[in-house]
Amino acid sequence: MSTDKLAKWKMLLSKFDIIYATQKVVKGQALADHLAENPVDGEYEPLKMYFPDEEVSFVGENITEAYDGWRMLFDGATNFKGVGIGAVLVSEIDQHYPVSTKLKFSCTNNMAEYEACILGLRLAVDMNIQELLVIGDSDLLVHQVLGEWATKNTKILPYLHCVQELIKRFTKIEFKHIPRIQNEFTEALATLSSMIQHPDKNFINHIPTGIHKQPTYCAHGEEEFDESPWFHNIKEYLEKGESPENATYTQKRML
Repeated sequence: MSTDKLAKWKMLLSKFDIIYATQKVVKGQALADHLAENPVDGEYEPLKMYFPDEEVSFVGENITEAYDGWRMLFDGATNFKGVGIGAVLVSEIDQHYPVSTKLKFSCTNNMAEYEACILGLRLAVDMNIQELLVIGDSDLLVHQVLGEWATKNTKILPYLHCVQELIKRFTKIEFKHIPRIQNEFTEALATLSSMIQHPDKNFINHIPTGIHKQPTYCAHGEEEFDESPWFHNIKEYLEKGESPENATYTQKRML
């Protein structure tokens, strides 16, 4: 509400024994839905303090590691540079198959989430995966796909119908919601796609990703073409007192 309406209500409520305080941080829609589900009719009854998404803020359980079949994680990212989506398929042996795409059309955050989900589902269909656990941090998408939440948004309905059609291609599929902190891989893919400036005609190859357990210079060395070990010249010098053939003056001094 605007400030003048808040002041008006404060004046109207001042004649009652009510303590008025301004709440700065509140999830208005969640609170409104909660109160709408618990109307006060007739005699007053205590509110049913049940929030179906109270586990969202719990990060102790990592569902991405508790499933032994194929898993799919997805996420969308929207910023001032554009919109990007990312998805990754994880096999039973933890082999990762990432994919990311930049969207060159305007869309909302929820539309980006659906785009990412459809991207991953189509990849799973192409790989002939029959059983899949779909994991995402979009609470809205998961509940809408499961049929727990309805939507009348004309921009979201076509996406929802598309996901429902893709679901029919699997023999078994589940949808789970996780906190964003457990969805960092696909979030990084989506953010990268949203910020990078893709050329219109040129092809961008896949970006290899590896893990280095030690600094790069530790593995630096010159290749030996004669299949001799690196200490061959030192050994020959110690045994025979001779330098290698064609060795320069600097190389002899170094030896």
